[in-house]
Amino acid sequence: MNFPELFGFWKDLTHSQAAFLEKSARIETFSPDTLIHRSSGDCKGLLSVLSGSLRVHCVSEEGREVTLYRVEAGDVCILSASCLMDSLVFDVLIEAAEESKVCVLPSAAIHKVEEENPLVSLYIYKNATEKFSEVLWTIQQVLFLKIDQRIENFLHDKSLRQKSKILSITHEEIAKEIGSVREVVTKTLKYLAEEGKVSLGRGKIEILG
Repeated sequence: MNFPELFGFWKDLTHSQAAFLEKSARIETFSPDTLIHRSSGDCKGLLSVLSGSLRVHCVSEEGREVTLYRVEAGDVCILSASCLMDSLVFDVLIEAAEESKVCVLPSAAIHKVEEENPLVSLYIYKNATEKFSEVLWTIQQVLFLKIDQRIENFLHDKSLRQKSKILSITHEEIAKEIGSVREVVTKTLKYLAEEGKVSLGRGKIEILG
């Protein structure tokens, strides 16, 4: 396994630190919708996604979900090591968006190396800062955009990621992604279909134009 490609701080480790983390690392595979981590639970560690993708989200007291961002293959999930960041006080959940394989550096091992090497801490906080900019963008969408704009933006982004204008997704899944409820999503999609912006099928949505 090429650890320097998986973790950006690897080049700044001493030989003994790299050997220690390499020995501590493990590979785990998660089925779709498996809950991997929540901030109020055990601290899993740093996750480098080898294949698949992870969904980082939060849930309101009423049970409504909103996706904060996704961690795709080739990226590192920092919030799964939230216990290493004392200033993180809100609860987030991380689940496998699809079948996903990750390389895990356990939090205890990372913490030991972090105490010896401040560059590891710098990497963690720099990565967390970049992710929080995505969180702020999501919050701005929820607060300031109309529901039809949020759905259109979501479908457009998903279409770009999948490189297809035909998306296999349910109204319930869209609601979870954008922090709404299924009934509102269904009503808005019907409106967008009447406007000629989408075509609706069973479990599928086609973006027109």
